[in-house]
Amino acid sequence: QVQLVESGGGLVQAGDSLRLSCAASGRAFSSTAMGWFRQAPGKEREFVVGISATGLIIQHADSAKGRFTISRDNTKNTVYLQMNSLKPEDTAVYYCAADQRGGGRLSGKYDYWGQGTQVTVSS
Repeated sequence: QVQLVESGGGLVQAGDSLRLSCAASGRAFSSTAMGWFRQAPGKEREFVVGISATGLIIQHADSAKGRFTISRDNTKNTVYLQMNSLKPEDTAVYYCAADQRGGGRLSGKYDYWGQGTQVTVSS
């Protein structure tokens, strides 16, 4: 069982930066792939960026390339999402997710989800 708690969301202006954190419980974090997803009002949940258990494989959605960076600290059981040059269209609830089988872009592969943190970008 893995429990995930996101933090770091808030209200920012376009062009600002924000760093989200996701703290995970459990002893298997270092063997768990992690992902960030987001869901805007009236839209489906979408993949943002994912990182393998070792941190060697990182996948980005096109919307995140060049602006968002994922990292993990296995000593702290935490994964981070650094978001730069934020745009109003980045406004959404951001969720972190864990998958002990390899992760990837598909939300259905992830077994564990956090409660989400709201990110609002004003123009």
